[in-house]
Amino acid sequence: MTQTKPETTIETDRDAYLDELPDEVEMSLFDHLDELRQRIFYALIAVVLGVIGCFIFVKPIVQLLEIPAQGVKFLQLAPGEFFFVSIKVAGYSGILVASPVILYQIIQFVVPGLTRRERRLLAPVVLGSSILFFVGIFFAYIALIPAALNFFINYGGDVVEQSWSIDRYFEFILLLLFSTGLAFQIPIIQLLLGFLGIVSSGQMLAGWRYIVLGAVVMGAILTPSTDPLTQSLLAGAVLGLYFGGTGLVKLIGK
Repeated sequence: MTQTKPETTIETDRDAYLDELPDEVEMSLFDHLDELRQRIFYALIAVVLGVIGCFIFVKPIVQLLEIPAQGVKFLQLAPGEFFFVSIKVAGYSGILVASPVILYQIIQFVVPGLTRRERRLLAPVVLGSSILFFVGIFFAYIALIPAALNFFINYGGDVVEQSWSIDRYFEFILLLLFSTGLAFQIPIIQLLLGFLGIVSSGQMLAGWRYIVLGAVVMGAILTPSTDPLTQSLLAGAVLGLYFGGTGLVKLIGK
């Protein structure tokens, strides 16, 4: 007659299995530093190649980023201004193109120190973070940037001719794109906090008044323009992401 293990014992064994380090290898501090140096080197190579590739095709990228400012004449106010703008655009674009390689190198460095339980969270976090970042960039491109530019164009359209510095314009565009992409990481941070048991979904909902205030402040800080429409759009997106993240935390039972 066979005996089955009690459920508590099975659960304990399962927890112990999930909390193990499957690839635990003894490494000295110098070995860790050497591996870190190697991972950083590979990531930098990817960034350099990405920047060079984007610089070769920088004019179509610039033309794409100029689309939201239709009807505006761009000026080069100093010798070589467009050249330095091209380097800046290629730099941001190159980092974006190289981001999968950068993420891969980070994961390869971190994974050996993670338990099986933590590794199960890694893939959804990386995938979700990447998707949300690009969704944030897309949202800024189709909603925030046109709203901000339309505000500025219409505000002084009957008084001044719209001729903008190419350098200032791309500072505005690139900052708004990347700051919005970072702001869209809020649900990922919430999921991590909930999964680790630091903050529950109930606690997240209980502080909704502070979140509304924080969203307004974040919209004002992250938006390089001063128009209320763009700030309101970003603040609304942040609130939607926060409450969506709270729902996901509640969905996983935290």
